[in-house]
Amino acid sequence: MLQFYNGGWLKFFYTSLAYSANTHDVVMASWQPPGHQRISIEFLVSFGHLRLMEPANRSFNVIVGLIVANVIVFAITAFGPGMADLMVETLGLYYPKNEHFRYWQLVTNMFMHGGVTHILFNMYGLWAFGTPLLELWGGKRFLFFYFVSGIGAALIYTFVNYYQFNTIYDELLAAGISVADIQNLLRTGRVIEAMSAFPKEKLETLVHLFNTPAVGASGAIYGVLVAFGMTYPNAKLALIFFPVPIAAKFFIPALILLDLFSGVTGVSIFGGGVAHFAHVGGAIIGFLLMWYWRDKTNVPEHYHNDRTET
Repeated sequence: MLQFYNGGWLKFFYTSLAYSANTHDVVMASWQPPGHQRISIEFLVSFGHLRLMEPANRSFNVIVGLIVANVIVFAITAFGPGMADLMVETLGLYYPKNEHFRYWQLVTNMFMHGGVTHILFNMYGLWAFGTPLLELWGGKRFLFFYFVSGIGAALIYTFVNYYQFNTIYDELLAAGISVADIQNLLRTGRVIEAMSAFPKEKLETLVHLFNTPAVGASGAIYGVLVAFGMTYPNAKLALIFFPVPIAAKFFIPALILLDLFSGVTGVSIFGGGVAHFAHVGGAIIGFLLMWYWRDKTNVPEHYHNDRTET
């Protein structure tokens, strides 16, 4: 999961992905598009295709199916007359107390995207890192893993938002602000005089948490990324602006810890509007599933060793 547009800023976290059949090395990177009106949840990967083994015999590629479904939803949202707001309000993930919240949004937010670049790179990340797992697991297990990671990410993200929202809400009540005035703030964004002594950042956070829907598939893709790292721990990953290959077993945890740090402190090298706890949530669920499946997935030995063949 990163933005549904409101302009005003642009950030790059740019990478590239390539695979060598001789060295079993992978180089990875990502790019985030502009805007931050609605949070989108994503992890983006640029170019190259990872192919670790021969494709399994199957009549339907579920990754292609997921990509097609995402493209259809994006096309309806982007090009359907008057459909953009309706699609976001119906399928984006809202705060539970918002009037637009529906339980199905825990699933449907994964199919919403904020622009061409957003869906292009997000779906490429699914294809590049998901394909070797699909080849290894088969379609049913991959779909189960993908949706459980995405739904788990949405639940963790919502739980964190719920905690943050209620903490600020209770502080306003303790400061003598009435429920009616708080509800008016949430609906209109207007700050009454009685709230003037309250930190502006907290008021903005309260309104943002209540009104901003999350869209994007990065929770699920972070789960896929963790599964990739646990399955192929010695695949080499590197940022394009820091081209030093690092084994996935070190690189991916570092990336997740960076998201956790940004989520807790609010300090982000990615800029604002990033659903860090959705990323972390997807990674946690992905790890738990992989831990449970630890004895149920076989990987060719040469993908685990540290030897580089030439």
